[in-house]
Amino acid sequence: MQQIEQKKRFLKEEYVRLLRQLPADSARRWGKMNLQQMVEHMSASVRVANGRDPHQLVTPAENIPKMQAFLMSEKQFRENTSNVLMPEEPVPARQPDIAAALDELQEEIDELFSAFQDQEDKTVTNPFFGNLNFNMWVQLLHKHAWHHLRQFGVEQPVSAS
Repeated sequence: MQQIEQKKRFLKEEYVRLLRQLPADSARRWGKMNLQQMVEHMSASVRVANGRDPHQLVTPAENIPKMQAFLMSEKQFRENTSNVLMPEEPVPARQPDIAAALDELQEEIDELFSAFQDQEDKTVTNPFFGNLNFNMWVQLLHKHAWHHLRQFGVEQPVSAS
């Protein structure tokens, strides 16, 4: 349980602060999104988690146990992991600049914590992993956050896992 509390703290207090340290023109190691597009992509992911942007399940029901087992593991997403809900080419940035995109991401994260306050067992559907409670969403978003941080050259410290 201590590990999930560390992940909650990372998402709520450290993630956006870490992203703010990256130059807006940071080079990516893989993928097509630039830093601002990635931040806006993460905002969209958190918006699904906090219930502001509901999605239908796209994974066949019989595959959900396997998907959730991966989710709850410490195994990382592979580089260039495909997402059938995203277009082949990244969508143009919506926000005027990276600072505004980061402000939006922090707002969505804050809403996530508010949405699950005093009801961590409620579930919100993730299109790939099924119905997730708060701790499962934290696990997924932490894994997703570090996937994209690695994309832009930030390595995960051993204590942050």
